[in-house]
Amino acid sequence: MSALIYVVLVLIIVGVVLWLINSFLPMASSIKTILNIVVVVVVIMWLLSFFGIFHLHSG
Repeated sequence: MSALIYVVLVLIIVGVVLWLINSFLPMASSIKTILNIVVVVVVIMWLLSFFGIFHLHSG
């Protein structure tokens, strides 16, 4: 159960940080779009790795 809480907390924190960046940092919309895509891809890869579907190789 604590693993599920950990995943939910990480998703909430990432979402809030991304919302803060998108709302309050002035940057071109193309850069924001690229940032959003990169964050979503990284979070999806992390989730797949967390649940054992995809293995991230480090080193």
